Amino acid sequence: MKHYAYKTAGVCSRMIDLDIDGDTVVKVTFTGGCPGNTQGVAALVAGMNIDEAISRIEGIHCGPRPTSCPDQLALALKAYKAENA
Repeated sequence: MKHYAYKTAGVCSRMIDLDIDGDTVVKVTFTGGCPGNTQGVAALVAGMNIDEAISRIEGIHCGPRPTSCPDQLALALKAYKAENA
């Protein structure tokens, strides 16, 4: 299992910590942000294939912002894949 930390931008959460096993998201922890939303997103992607998670959450906006905590998670997963290809 690998751990990956991602610094977010443009959202209330400040950091996303990922635990990945192969191509499966094991655990996601957000630092900051709306606790109910970030815990919900983290619970929904746990056990999911990385590519499936990205396809479901990429491009989600938060109000007028061009990104969101789920979108930042997709970016974190993409960054993890790029560094571990």
